[in-house]
Amino acid sequence: MATIRTATTQWKGALLDGSGTVSLDTSGVGTFDVTWASRSQEANGKTSPEELIAAAHSSCFSMALSHGLAQAGTPPQALDTKAEVTFQPGEGITGIVLSVQAQVPGISAEDFQTAAETAKANCPVSKALAGTTITLNAELVG
Repeated sequence: MATIRTATTQWKGALLDGSGTVSLDTSGVGTFDVTWASRSQEANGKTSPEELIAAAHSSCFSMALSHGLAQAGTPPQALDTKAEVTFQPGEGITGIVLSVQAQVPGISAEDFQTAAETAKANCPVSKALAGTTITLNAELVG
């Protein structure tokens, strides 16, 4: 069964001096301010499309990796995933780096790397971002 998730942006003014709010409508967990300056310079307490993409990608990848590890009989104790989305004004998103530190009892380093690469390739957000270079740093800890 398909699900639909909704967010809404209200923008006022021109790109450089305007501003907006992004509302996470489906969950209702918040409304966040956004400006061009928060996207292309310092965040200054505001979000950006790239930060929202990073949040979506890190959570999707973590879910995919957790599922793959559990299906292989080695469920993780913990996954800490960071997604860094690079935005270059005039060019757009130029790359994404996924970094995960994982506690996975009973798995070899090689099997963990394979599971992480599979999750990177197959999580729905990675697939949606297929036109972007996605780099993976995966590390077993503890």
